[in-house]
Amino acid sequence: MIRIPAKVLIVDDEKDFVEMFSLRLSEGGEKVFTAHSGQECLEKLKQENIDVVVLDIKMPGMDGVETLKEIKKKYPIVEVILLTGHGAIETAVEGMKLGAYDYLLKPADAGEMTKKLEGARKRKDAQEERIRKAEQKSLLRRGGNI
Repeated sequence: MIRIPAKVLIVDDEKDFVEMFSLRLSEGGEKVFTAHSGQECLEKLKQENIDVVVLDIKMPGMDGVETLKEIKKKYPIVEVILLTGHGAIETAVEGMKLGAYDYLLKPADAGEMTKKLEGARKRKDAQEERIRKAEQKSLLRRGGNI
């Protein structure tokens, strides 16, 4: 079976981390985009059809939780994986209550990240499929075929 790469947006103010992480994901076959702030993240989401956002919680200006709220408001199907340090696990849990798929502790383990990306991508694909089926039924009903 042919694997379609996920479109992943990495958002973190630590440029070295973003560079290393994006390289690792690209080598794994993903299509990677990067942003260094919450505002830049939202701009990228306007431009690209992103599947999963990997979002740091602690960023200057618009932090990860604020960014997550905006993502879920404007792009509810996009999945978000939060990045956090050991001291901010409670914030990551709060982010999951706001709609994030999951969280990862920094420094992120490559294997764990791959599993979480796959899970997030599957959840997004399943949601899109349910929406397509609902739209089909709606069109058939309007057309009088049901």
